[in-house]
Amino acid sequence: MSNTSIGTPEQLRDPNYTPALHRAVPLGIQHVLAMFVSNVTPAIIISGAAGFGFGSDAGAQGFPDMTYLIQMSMLFAGIATLFQTIGLGPVGARLPIVQGTSFGFIPIMIPLVAGKGVDALPALFCGVIVGGLFHTLIGTFIGRIRFALPPLVTGLVVTMIGLALVKVGIQYAAGGVPAIDKPEYGSLLNWSAALVVIFVTLALKFYARGMLAVSAVVIGIIVGYFYAMAMGMVTVEGIATSFERAAPIAFPSPFKYGFELSFAAIIGFCMMSFVSAVETVGDVSGITKGGAGREATEKEITGATYADGVGTAIAGIFGGFPNTSFSQNVGLIAMTGVMSRHVVTIGALFLIICGLVPKVGALIRTIPIEVLGGGVIVMFGMVVAAGISMLSDVNWNRRNMVIFAISLSVGLGLQLDPKAVQYLPDTLRILMTSGLLPAAFIAIVLNLVLPEELSDRATEEVSGGLSGHGEGSLNGK
Repeated sequence: MSNTSIGTPEQLRDPNYTPALHRAVPLGIQHVLAMFVSNVTPAIIISGAAGFGFGSDAGAQGFPDMTYLIQMSMLFAGIATLFQTIGLGPVGARLPIVQGTSFGFIPIMIPLVAGKGVDALPALFCGVIVGGLFHTLIGTFIGRIRFALPPLVTGLVVTMIGLALVKVGIQYAAGGVPAIDKPEYGSLLNWSAALVVIFVTLALKFYARGMLAVSAVVIGIIVGYFYAMAMGMVTVEGIATSFERAAPIAFPSPFKYGFELSFAAIIGFCMMSFVSAVETVGDVSGITKGGAGREATEKEITGATYADGVGTAIAGIFGGFPNTSFSQNVGLIAMTGVMSRHVVTIGALFLIICGLVPKVGALIRTIPIEVLGGGVIVMFGMVVAAGISMLSDVNWNRRNMVIFAISLSVGLGLQLDPKAVQYLPDTLRILMTSGLLPAAFIAIVLNLVLPEELSDRATEEVSGGLSGHGEGSLNGK
């Protein structure tokens, strides 16, 4: 609900309007809190999948590489957000769009880094950089490819992303992948910490309003953190040690992990860029409709897509992951009624400051993985729910049901049993075991190849056959 004390209705709908500073700052921080946990979670997941995250030997050194990736996630989310709010030539929509690390690329990244340690990062960031440049190119023709990605395809892809990640949430809540073969894995203590986060998050989402509801996951994790401290899962001494090891300020290093050409990474990131671009188009449209009561212009859509790509490519150079517009932001603008891009600029500056201060990353890494698991279960479950919501717009005739069934079966099946394609060449094997890319590819191709007329004709034949046989035929079956 809009607050008239912030400005007149006309001012609130104007992206160029700047509220008074004492109101703009908390509004900007509110945008950051709505996406903060989601933004840093991919760095933690990829670190764990590669083998230098929670539970690894890197813990003795204070998880330096994971901390750096968390730091870059915050820094370049802030920089990419500035591209959107302030703009740089044709780059940026000049709208209140918050950028952040995309969940969509995680199923692509996990097979690329699985168990390979820091050595996997040069190839991974090759994919991020080239994928970002390709994403920028998509901005020049985004309007002409939207027909190939209807709700049937985008809904399937978003659902697949969530399904690929829910396993991660369960593993984190139970104690993390490194603890799987240990007695404490799945213990009541571990699950109790995760459940505290889930219950607090749900309570705030359903019974709180305003800032508390928007920041439900963050507050849930904070409560879970204190619960973990009370149960001895994290100690004050451990927190103090992490703070002592972290530098007061640190700047990003270009090509810190090197650069290695990887066709699997390039193909995977470029293909996923299509879906990410369409997601951004939807977010831009949602922001202009919810905040200004109008449709997004072609210039805004193109600029937003450029900002996605440029922000991602620059992030990849310094060790950041792909950036995209955050959908949480759409609902927040609709709730506050404040369309000011300068409010979000303040939030972006807050993110940049956090990204330059390693002690923030040091604090985040002290969060027990079980506590993080509670938040991840909620977030990734919401991704699945968002995909199902998109699929509700689909006309579920026989044609679309067949497309969805085949795509989901192949994609989810390959995720569940990666060894089914163990004899494929390495590049193709990595792409196939993501599950997401084969599902998206099959859905796009079948949607373009299978004509709607076939579905209509099949329906007419079935209807005609039933009417010709009469009611007695039905009763006889």
